[in-house]
Amino acid sequence: MTATVAPNVISSTNRRHGRNRQLVLDALERAQKPLGAYELLELLREDGLRAPLQIYRALDQLIGDGTVHKIESLSAYALCTGLECGNHGHAAFAICRACGRTSEFHDPELHRVLRLLARKEGFRTTATTIELSGLCESCAHG
Repeated sequence: MTATVAPNVISSTNRRHGRNRQLVLDALERAQKPLGAYELLELLREDGLRAPLQIYRALDQLIGDGTVHKIESLSAYALCTGLECGNHGHAAFAICRACGRTSEFHDPELHRVLRLLARKEGFRTTATTIELSGLCESCAHG
């Protein structure tokens, strides 16, 4: 026997997930810097997001569609800023240890080299995130 779900339950669930995803996306856009899940939760409490799971689900969906990247070293999430990025999950970040400025960049040659290295190891990548840690130009000369 197959269980059926009333159409209004499905549509309200999809609307809620779509709304949460949009709220997280808007918050990251306003911040213009990577934010942690709990920072997002704090920012979005007044909008009705009260549970970490709501934030993590939205982030997973945004990562899945290539709109957001997770920056592991910061335990934070950043909007994808590269048109070349799409949803293939390849990005590189330069992260300033002094001011926290984070910039995303793409280099076709870098991705080619990483693909070759992976192939040499018999490995197929589904996503690549490179994180460069150091000082931005302003902090290095300031």
